[in-house]
Amino acid sequence: MSRSFNSNRYNTMIYRACGRSGLKLPALSLGLWQNFGQEDDSEKARRMVLTAFDAGVTHFDLANNYGPPPGHAETVLGRILQSELGQYRDEMVISTKAGHEMWPGPYGDGGSRKYVLASLDQSLKRMKLDYVDIFYSHCPTPETPLEETLTALVDAVRMGKALYVGISKYPPEQTRRTADFLRKLNVPFIIHQPCYSMLDRAIEKQGLLDTLADLGLGCIPFSPLARGLLTDRYLSGKIPADSRAGKNNPFLTPGMITTEMVAKLNALNNIAKRRGQSLSQMAISWLLRDQRITSVLIGASRPEQITDNLKALSNITFNRDELNQIETILR
Repeated sequence: MSRSFNSNRYNTMIYRACGRSGLKLPALSLGLWQNFGQEDDSEKARRMVLTAFDAGVTHFDLANNYGPPPGHAETVLGRILQSELGQYRDEMVISTKAGHEMWPGPYGDGGSRKYVLASLDQSLKRMKLDYVDIFYSHCPTPETPLEETLTALVDAVRMGKALYVGISKYPPEQTRRTADFLRKLNVPFIIHQPCYSMLDRAIEKQGLLDTLADLGLGCIPFSPLARGLLTDRYLSGKIPADSRAGKNNPFLTPGMITTEMVAKLNALNNIAKRRGQSLSQMAISWLLRDQRITSVLIGASRPEQITDNLKALSNITFNRDELNQIETILR
């Protein structure tokens, strides 16, 4: 079954070049890290993907281990592609990754050639695809020579199973080594996916953003809302039972909702209100104000959140006073 979508969707979305490559990505991309597991509502997952595509979000980001269980998010997307989005495959960018634990035993994670290429084959089978647009090394693996991992990415491209390659969570020095190695082999290495938000500025301190600009690489931050902190859910200082912190998610525990954090969030929210935005919208806009950012990777638990996040694109400029106030609060 196929369906029609908003014919104006590509005119209302902002698209940015991915570094110095010819590939453009939407300013917002949809990540399927959470809420696409076996116990999640499959109909809601379907509506989230279709809502995003209908709004011009052409990039869908996965990894082999997204679920739970691992692999289930790819299976869900595969079903949606087969049932409703198949005819639009050439209008979509689909990415996946290999690196974290995926299956038991010594060959189920890491950066070995055996694991990386086996993982890609499994991902393609789950999504019922012949290729992905971007294939990432999901994380550095010190126990594996970098060259071995990168050679697996090279061969994924040469076998026609990936069009471009990327890396995630690599520090600046390894990013430069990766670019040098892959470009000597004429492999299109175009993007880096780091953790980055108003509350997590580590990549600035590392110099990663400057490194990516120097190398001509795109940057697509994940966790732009600091895993849910940069929303209105915790402004009262209370922890809703159905929130990520309320469920004691390992990435956002109740202990992180301190009095100091709540005060900081409310101060940021006051600036957002003056801008006519919610806190989450301002957090996304703050990232996109930097032209080194290609796209911001959002997650969602319902379609309405995607629609709400898209409103951030209507105001991605900040005046000097706003930026100074934000920096004062964050310090």
